[in-house]
Amino acid sequence: MQIQKLMEHLDYTFLTGSMETEISTLVYDSRKVEKDSVFVCISGTVRDAHDFIPDVVEKGASVVIVEKDVEFLPGVTYIKVDNSRKALAYMSAAYFDYPAKKLKTIGITGTKGKTTTTYMVKSILESAGMKTGLIGTIESIIGEKRTPAANTTPESYLLQQLFAEMVEAGMDAVVMEVSSQALMLHRVSGFEFDLGVFTNLEPDHIGTNEHKDFDDYMHCKSLLFQQCKKGIFNGDSEHLEGILKGHTCEVETFGYGKDNDYVAENVALKKDHGALGVSYHISGLTDFDVEVNVPGSFSVYNSLTAIAICHHFNVPVEKIKQALLDVRVKGRIEILPVTKRYTLMIDYAHNAMALESLLATLKEYEPGRLVCLFGCGGNRAKSRRYEMGEVSSKLADLTIITSDNPRNEEPMDIINDILIGVKKADGDYVTIPDRKEAIAYAMKNAKDGDIIVLAGKGHEDYQEICGVKHHMDERELVAEIIAENPDLSL
Repeated sequence: MQIQKLMEHLDYTFLTGSMETEISTLVYDSRKVEKDSVFVCISGTVRDAHDFIPDVVEKGASVVIVEKDVEFLPGVTYIKVDNSRKALAYMSAAYFDYPAKKLKTIGITGTKGKTTTTYMVKSILESAGMKTGLIGTIESIIGEKRTPAANTTPESYLLQQLFAEMVEAGMDAVVMEVSSQALMLHRVSGFEFDLGVFTNLEPDHIGTNEHKDFDDYMHCKSLLFQQCKKGIFNGDSEHLEGILKGHTCEVETFGYGKDNDYVAENVALKKDHGALGVSYHISGLTDFDVEVNVPGSFSVYNSLTAIAICHHFNVPVEKIKQALLDVRVKGRIEILPVTKRYTLMIDYAHNAMALESLLATLKEYEPGRLVCLFGCGGNRAKSRRYEMGEVSSKLADLTIITSDNPRNEEPMDIINDILIGVKKADGDYVTIPDRKEAIAYAMKNAKDGDIIVLAGKGHEDYQEICGVKHHMDERELVAEIIAENPDLSL
C-alpha cells in the first residue's frame, strides 16, 4: 500500500520524500515499528512521540506523520497534519479498507446508561437474526470472542481493527459506547455512524487530563451528532439543546414527555420473589407494552433508547419484548438468583452520584431493609470516600464497609475515611475488611424482603493490592459462600 492511499481523505502538507512510498504497517506506538512502517507522532500528556522519530527511523520507518516542525532525516517521507490523532483515525479507516461502511454502526454517548443500552440493543438485534458486535466499557464482543476492554472506546486504530474483524466474522452491525474522551481525542473520527444516540448528561469526567469544565464535556458529547446520519435523543434532558448544538443529523426523541417520538406511559415497578423490574407502555412511533427485569426508572430510559434504535431495523415487536425480558448485563444491577427470600445484586456504582441513584431507586421497591456493601479504591480522592459513606448511611438501613481495590494503601485507612462520611448520617453500619467475609455476613444476616447490594466492583473480576491484580469475582465468592453454607440458598 502506498502512503498516498492512507492520506486520501485528509488535508495535509507534503514536506519531503515521496507520496508513492510503499508502507508495511500503520503504527503509533514506537515499540511496534518495523521495516517500512508509517509512524504517526501523537503528542501525549506524558510523552511526545515526535521525540522518538530518530528511534523509529533507525527501526525502519519509511514515513513519519507529524503535527510539529521537526528536523528531517534522510531517506524518510515526512507529512505534516494539523492534528495527528485525527490523522491516525482517517488513516486507520483507510488502512483497514473502511470496514465501518460494511456494517450498520450505532454509537451511544451519555453519562449513564451506555453500557446497559448497548447490551439491550445487541440482544434485540440478534433475536431478529442480525449478527451484532459490541464495543464498550466491559468488553468487546465479536461472535463468541470476548475481549476485556482497556478503555470505554478504543484508540482509533484498534477501533478500525475491531470493525475489520467484525466484517471478517460476518457481523451485520456494531453497537458501541462512545465516550466524551473518545470524541475529544478523535478515536471515532474517519467514518459516519448510521445512528448516534444520547442518553443523558451529568457532571462527570471534569478535571486534569479530562474536561476543563461542564461546557467542554457537553460540547465533546455533542460532536457525535455531527458525524451520524440519524440522531436519537433523550428528549427529557435539560441539556438537550446543548447536545443538539451544531448537529447535522435527523432528530428523534424519547422519554416521558408527551412531545417525544417514543413516550413511556403507565410506568409501574415489578417486585416478585427476589426479582425486581419495571413495566410500562410505549406510544408514539410504536405502540406496545414493555417489561424489563432490571429495576428503576433508568431502566425505562435504557429500554426506550434500545427500542428507538431497533425500530430503525424493523425488528418485530414480539422479538423486542422477549429480548428485553431476557437481557442481563454483567455488573450492572446484576441480580444473583440465590434465594426467593431476599434480593442479592452486584452493581458497579463506585462514586457517590452513582450510589445515590442506585440506592434511591431500590428504596422505591420498599424493601424490608436496604443493605449496601462497598469499599473505595486506594490512591484516589479521599472526598469520594466521605461522600459514598454519607450517601450509604443516609439511604441504606445497613452499611457494610469492606475493601475494594486498596492498591498501595492500607485497607483500614480507606475504611476509616469512609467511616467519617458514614457517621454524618444515622444508618447502622459494620466494618469487615475481608470482602468475602463481608458478603458472607450480609447473606447470613439477611432478612426476608431485604435488598442487598454489593457495590463498586461490578464486572471487575480482580482485586488490586500493591500493584498486583488478584483474581476475585463476587459471583464466585457468593457461590463459595453458598457451598460452605447450603442453607443460605433456601
